Amino acid sequence: MINDDIYNDDAQRILGWAESLAAHTDVPGELTCTYLTPAHRATAQQIARWMNDCGFDEVRHDAVGNVIGRYKGSAGGGLVSTGSHYDTVRNGGRYDGRLGILVPMAVVASMRARNERLPFDLEVVGFAEEEGVRFGGTFLGSSAYAGLYDPALLGLRDGDGVSVSEAMLAAGLDPAALAQPGSGPTDRGPTDLRHYFEVHIEQGPVLLESNRALGVVSAIAGCVRRMVVLEGLAGHAGTVPMALRRDAAAAAAEIVLAVERICSAQAGLVGTVGILEVPGGSINVVPGLCRLSVDVRAGKDEIRDQALAVIDAEVDAICRRRNIAWTSTELLRAAAVPCSDEGRGLWRKALGEQGHEPFELPSGAGHDAMLMARIVPVSMLFLRCGNGGISHNPLETVDAADVAAACGATRRFLDALASEGAAAGG
Repeated sequence: MINDDIYNDDAQRILGWAESLAAHTDVPGELTCTYLTPAHRATAQQIARWMNDCGFDEVRHDAVGNVIGRYKGSAGGGLVSTGSHYDTVRNGGRYDGRLGILVPMAVVASMRARNERLPFDLEVVGFAEEEGVRFGGTFLGSSAYAGLYDPALLGLRDGDGVSVSEAMLAAGLDPAALAQPGSGPTDRGPTDLRHYFEVHIEQGPVLLESNRALGVVSAIAGCVRRMVVLEGLAGHAGTVPMALRRDAAAAAAEIVLAVERICSAQAGLVGTVGILEVPGGSINVVPGLCRLSVDVRAGKDEIRDQALAVIDAEVDAICRRRNIAWTSTELLRAAAVPCSDEGRGLWRKALGEQGHEPFELPSGAGHDAMLMARIVPVSMLFLRCGNGGISHNPLETVDAADVAAACGATRRFLDALASEGAAAGG
C-alpha cells in the first residue's frame, strides 16, 4: 500500500522548483517565458539538471527543444509518457504547465530512491512550446514529439521578424532534424507507446468551489473562435433620432448578452466575447462599425455546434431588426478530445484509494494532451487552483497538500497501469 505522506516533502520540493524556474523570465518583474528566448533555454537546462538529479536513466533535448527524461522499466512492457509545457503566457503563473513536469519528476525520484521500477518505461516530457505567445503557432513541442510537426511552422515570425527556423538555429537546434526520425517517443526503443497522461492545475474554480483537491478530466473541450463584423451607419450623436439609428455597437451589446444567455443554458458549455471594438469610434458619433469575437467551447462537439447555430440565428435576428449587415469569419475550429474510458477509470480508482471522491469535470482549456490524443489514448488529472481559480496570472497558486495528493495519485495511477498489463485505450 502506498503511503501518501511520503510525498509531503516532495510537494515542498516541487513548489521550490516552480519558484526557481520563475526566476528565468523574458521580462524582469514578471514571469514571461516564451519559446527559445534566453530565459526559455535556461529553463530547459534547469529542468534537465533536475531530471538527472532525480535519477532518470536518460535525459535528452530533442530537435524542437523538448526536455525528455526516461526512467527505464523492469520488464520491457513498452512506454508510458507524461508531461506538459514549460513556456508561459505573458505575465503568467508559476504552475500552469510546469506542474505536469515537476510532479512526475518527483514521483520518479521517489521510485529511484526506493529502487522501484515499473514494468514499462516512463518518459516525462517538458514540452518546449504550447502557448503560442512568441510566434503565434501553438503546440510546437507536443506536435514534434508526436511526429505531427508541420514544417510550415518553421516560417512563422515573431514581432521582431525572427522566424521559428532562425530562432532554432540561434539556440543550437537543427530545424532539418524535425523531418528525421528520432524526435518522437517511438523512435527510441519499443514502438508500443501505451498511454499519455497529464497532471495539470485546473485553471478554474470548480474543484475549489466544491472543496476537492483533485479531479479526473472527462474531456478537453472543443473550441470554435469567430470574428463577427457588424456594419450599420455612422451618424451625428445629437441629430439622428433613436428610432432611425443603425447602431452597430448597440447590436453588439445584444449579441454579447445573447452569447451569455445561450451558453449558460447547459452545463459544460461556455461562450465568451473577449474582443469588442468600435474602430475609429468617437464620443459624439453613432457607431457605424463594430467587431467582436465569439469563443464557444464544450466537451462534446455536437453541443458546441448546436449552441453556435442558435447564436448565429440570434445574431441574424438582432441585425435584421436593427438594419445591420453582418459577417462572421471562423478563426479556429478544434475538435473536443475525450479522455480514454480506461484511463479515467484508473484515475478514479487512484483517487478512491486516497479517500477522495472520484469527481470528474471537463477541461475548457487546451492542453498538449490534445496533440498526443492523435496517436495514443490520453487521460488527465486536475489539481485544485487557489485564489478563486485564477490562472495565467501571477496570482495563480496551489496548496502543498494538494500537490502531495497529486504525487500520490500519480504513483497509484502508474501502478494501476502496471497491473492492467494492457493499454489504457479509449
